[in-house]
Amino acid sequence: MKKVSKPEMIREKLACSALERAKLALMNPELIRKKVEERTIDELAKPLIAASLRDGVETVWDRYEQQQPECKYCAAGTSCARCAMGPCRIISGTRARGVCGADADLVVSRNLLDTIATGAAAHSDHGRDIVETLYMTGTGEAEGYTVTDEEKLKRIAAEYGIATEGREIRDIARELGRALLEEFGTLKNFLQFSMRAPASTRAIWEEMGIMPRSVDREIVESMHMVQMGVGSDYVNILLQGMRTALSDGWGGSMMATEISDILFGTPKVNESRVNLGVIKADHVNIALHGHNPMLSEMIVKAAREPDMLQLAGDVGAKGINLVGLCCTGNEILMRKGIPNAGNHFNQELAIQTGALEAMIVDYQCIFPSLPRTAACYHTLIVSTSSKAKMPGSLYFDFSMENALSTARAIVKMAVENFPNRLKDRVQIPGKPVRIVSGFSNETIKAALGGSFKPLVDLIAAGKIRGAAGIVGCNNPKVKHDYGHVTLAKELIKRNILCVETGCAAIACGKAGLLVPEAADLAGDGLGEVCRSLGIPPVLHMGSCVDCSRILVLLAELANTLGVSIDRLPVAGAAPEWYSQKAVSIGSYFVASGVFTVLGVMPKISGSPSVISLLTAGLNDAVGAAFAVEPDPLKAADLITEHIEEKRKALGI
Repeated sequence: MKKVSKPEMIREKLACSALERAKLALMNPELIRKKVEERTIDELAKPLIAASLRDGVETVWDRYEQQQPECKYCAAGTSCARCAMGPCRIISGTRARGVCGADADLVVSRNLLDTIATGAAAHSDHGRDIVETLYMTGTGEAEGYTVTDEEKLKRIAAEYGIATEGREIRDIARELGRALLEEFGTLKNFLQFSMRAPASTRAIWEEMGIMPRSVDREIVESMHMVQMGVGSDYVNILLQGMRTALSDGWGGSMMATEISDILFGTPKVNESRVNLGVIKADHVNIALHGHNPMLSEMIVKAAREPDMLQLAGDVGAKGINLVGLCCTGNEILMRKGIPNAGNHFNQELAIQTGALEAMIVDYQCIFPSLPRTAACYHTLIVSTSSKAKMPGSLYFDFSMENALSTARAIVKMAVENFPNRLKDRVQIPGKPVRIVSGFSNETIKAALGGSFKPLVDLIAAGKIRGAAGIVGCNNPKVKHDYGHVTLAKELIKRNILCVETGCAAIACGKAGLLVPEAADLAGDGLGEVCRSLGIPPVLHMGSCVDCSRILVLLAELANTLGVSIDRLPVAGAAPEWYSQKAVSIGSYFVASGVFTVLGVMPKISGSPSVISLLTAGLNDAVGAAFAVEPDPLKAADLITEHIEEKRKALGI
């Protein structure tokens, strides 16, 4: 654990560029207003973005503008730097092939497979961390962790053929943890959780040669195929992409979700607050940011201990206020009701409130710019993962063996930073709004009386036309939150139930769509159903790895109807996606049979053949394909048309 002298660090960190600030301070107020309106629909983000423009505090939108114009070859996916003979750009005419002879189809498909494999690796390595925690909880080596949902532990153990009758919970946890760890390199050539998919869906995977064999095998084989001189058939390369994505959705991500439920509790419906207004001026504010609940669960424990609360009082604070960001925030929102300060593009703005004592990060979707932003304030950036060390942050070597003691040290340091606040820079932009979350499959099924058949009946009766999963991130190519919120509002008006994860869910929460009262914005049929059940028309199902919850829900619906997933009146959408993880998510939805609309064009435009395969050819292979539509209203039309076609085919 690294210690720091707070006063010296604060003086050292006040390193805002005076020149840059002076330059931007001269910006016309009307131009500032216009820029703010172009950047976001988040009302509480707007005053902070305006302040950043006036003060010269750099944000993601500024860096996006600085990168324009984009390299057209990179944007099209036709640049290649895979070997030292390059880099190459594929250009029509005499430069239509790279030095090795790769054409546009091959270069684009290899780049896409690389992207899918990276996303699958990120999700699945997260899953491995969670599974290792379960195993070490079973061996007694994990400090502070316990099995919270014993019933789910036994239920999943049964899926793996592990005996539970009369056994100690710790012994079951150890054996299940070991069995799950073996899934990363299994010899049996299938993932146990993939057996949850309908038999007819699995038959499609077998026929197409994309049944996932193990998590690590698919990722490693993908990286082998993109090595120069290996894969050269773009169709075969893209099919491997589908198989790798399936190993994420029905493997690594599903393990992350299910085992997090076992360790930390299966989410139940709860009420909390969301947006930047959850930060409190009179409290010690600690933001938890990233994706892994292992650390955040321990921070929650440490922050509630009497000694820590007493210390907060001693430094003049009224208490300790934990707030979430991104998917770590979603994890503790779903299970603990911890308020969420926002999604991906709110992370720098949370620091700019001037009231954040510490931002604790684990990994994924964390801007490397955060220490630079924090240099203008008193906020401490604390990194905790050896995979994600960050220059300018304070690094604490967090592991399962020292989890709770490390959490205590971090919380203590944050509390002691409270007196260092620069009070003239505190700007909390407004009040939080109410949010209802916690819609795990178990919770949804219980609300329906213990079976998904009532939901099937409502769809068959036409009160609910179908369902759409809206997932993904924020991207400066799309006005912040506009894609998510506009699409969700339009779909629920058309009686299409929305289920959401990650940044999409938080966007809709900030917009007031994640409360039962939002039923008034839905069509007559969906609105009636939501009012009768007391639920929102947009259901928050968790973090981005919890897209696997949506897969399980689809499998249950398909099994209830006795059909493959591709025959269901459902669709997926990622209006503002940006990351490799999102490409993996979209690919495992399509490979599972779910038509998926992207709001941002992937880097594939340089290959008409790849575009044709992904947007049309996959229909013949897996019963679903991608579409790209930046306009969320037009995307809603595509989804509605698809759902109505599926209803007609089912005779409903």
